Amino acid sequence: MDTLDIALRLGAAAIAGAALGLNRDLHGKPTGVRTLGLVGVGSAVAVLALGHGTTSDVSRVIQGIVTGIGFLGAGVIIRTGSVRDIHGLTTAACVWLTACIGAACGISDWSVLLIAAPIIFVVLVLGGPFEKWVHRHWPGEAGPPSGTNGI
Repeated sequence: MDTLDIALRLGAAAIAGAALGLNRDLHGKPTGVRTLGLVGVGSAVAVLALGHGTTSDVSRVIQGIVTGIGFLGAGVIIRTGSVRDIHGLTTAACVWLTACIGAACGISDWSVLLIAAPIIFVVLVLGGPFEKWVHRHWPGEAGPPSGTNGI
């Protein structure tokens, strides 16, 4: 692996993470460009640090990243009252997703990144308005969760 390849993998992880962070930052959430950019790069570095490791070595590192990053994501989840008044789930999911994207960049699985990026974009941009629309038209018995603000 040459220096340009390493730079490309780390740069892609930083850009993808920063893009997710920008979405969270624009919505006033506690994680932003720097946090998720670093999560992406950190995951890529952990995978790249294996150098010429075996497939099982890479698999174990990715399993550790995906499990361990859940604790970081859990730190942004807040329950303020009732069971339905929970904030930070989307941000926590973005933290976890950023780690997965970083790992994909670390192993240079560009097809996964190219397919996932537009799907992630659509979910983050259109998911909130879609939830609001659904709750307006089909509120159900309890109505929309008080913590659901579409973000």
